[in-house]
Amino acid sequence: MTEILTAAQMRAIEHIAIESGEVTGLELMERAGKGVVDAVFMQWPELSETSRRAVVLCGPGNNGGDGFVIARMLKAHGWDVRVYLLGDASKLPPDATTNFLRWQALGDVETIGDAPRLAGEADLYVDALFGTGLGRALDGAVLDWVRDRAAAKDVGAKTVAVDIPSGLCSDSGRVLGAGADVVSAQLTVSFHTAKIGHYLNVGSTTCGTLVVADIGLTSQSHDGFVDIVEGARLPSLSKSDHGHKFSNGHALVLSGGANRTGAARLAAGGALRVGAGLVTLGVPHEARAEIAAQITAVMMREIDDVVALDQMLDDPRVSALCVGPGFGLGSTQADMVRAILARKCATVLDADALTLVAQMPDMIERLHERCVLTPHAGEFARLFPDIALALERAPTSGPAYSKVDATRDAAARAGCVVLFKGPDTVIASPEGQCSVNAAVYASAAPWLATAGSGDVLAGFVTGLMARGHAAKPAAEAGAWLHAECARVFGPGMIAEDIAEQVPAVFRAIGVR
Repeated sequence: MTEILTAAQMRAIEHIAIESGEVTGLELMERAGKGVVDAVFMQWPELSETSRRAVVLCGPGNNGGDGFVIARMLKAHGWDVRVYLLGDASKLPPDATTNFLRWQALGDVETIGDAPRLAGEADLYVDALFGTGLGRALDGAVLDWVRDRAAAKDVGAKTVAVDIPSGLCSDSGRVLGAGADVVSAQLTVSFHTAKIGHYLNVGSTTCGTLVVADIGLTSQSHDGFVDIVEGARLPSLSKSDHGHKFSNGHALVLSGGANRTGAARLAAGGALRVGAGLVTLGVPHEARAEIAAQITAVMMREIDDVVALDQMLDDPRVSALCVGPGFGLGSTQADMVRAILARKCATVLDADALTLVAQMPDMIERLHERCVLTPHAGEFARLFPDIALALERAPTSGPAYSKVDATRDAAARAGCVVLFKGPDTVIASPEGQCSVNAAVYASAAPWLATAGSGDVLAGFVTGLMARGHAAKPAAEAGAWLHAECARVFGPGMIAEDIAEQVPAVFRAIGVR
């Protein structure tokens, strides 16, 4: 598990370390500066081979202190370094003041108002302006510099952001202010751990390559922390040598009517591939022939109404349900969703089922801790319109309301696990436990943007729950497998290809 932090959590960890005598603020600043320089030379080895020109922009806080350390280290490497300060040097924090004075013994410090004129005069720009401490939109000379850099044609120049690009909220990955003005970095170096904003919203598109530098702090676990999903973190995905199909769970996937069965078939295939011992499609009479012509290992049972559904659910071997993909929005479908929720079975609600819940206020009250909701942004807005509105509103100050905040609030209201889909998928439990499965940076899976991929994800989560895994771990593992399968297949992938990659992914992570 890798935790990602808010700015306040990072400050608390630093404070504890300094107060305990584990480290001094100056030592942390020195380590941070070295971490940035090391990362720059690792990312662009050609910059370490000869002297170059750097422009270092230092802000009014400790991020600016990191910038003075970076400038000093580049100077020691033989570089021509020009340093610019935003604000009054006499108001710098103590540690930043010390490093300001150390730099002054080596070179000048100019006002940042002159920096925009240098857009074409450097090989490396160092954004040490605000880091995680930014609480407002960019303005004045800094805004001029950001816009000047965006318009510059010196494509060979590199920009490294210290902790996070200026203009970006480190808690949400959102740009502060009504515009889209943010430093566009090719490299971002964070310290101790990544921050939530590196992964959410536009964080990954503005950070470039993300590197986390170790500055020697001790991790401080806390229930309120968010973690990155880095694998299928379940006790076991293997099957017992002495098991049988029913010992691995029986998943029921409800299908829509004729000409609407493809989504349910994708979900059923996903549930079967992740190891559910048996998967049955519940099919309206009118769609029997259509589905029978398309399935082999998946079973089929006619389910047209609540009576037939109840008969199926009376079988205690049915261990999880998936309802919603291609399901339909009629009164019969609404009654079936109510009946399922009344049973308090392990249930994944996706697609049309989410719309039915949004349309029927009484259904929200029927949700329970064994449910997983899997909305995309549009479905989330239908289910939780006020939360979605808060998330869409342009933030004028930080920390901004984030997708993590929104998913936690939704899960608490619904009383169940919410998996809020996207490249920055967020999974939260009603108790506030939260994780991010971010298909960004080296883990990007852009080919998931294809019709039907969400149905496969719903099937993955259902299959894992059918095997006995709890709702939140199943949702996390399903989201990770979903993205990993897409990365294994690569370009040209369509929804039918996703589940077919599960065997290769399982072998790669040691499932036997």
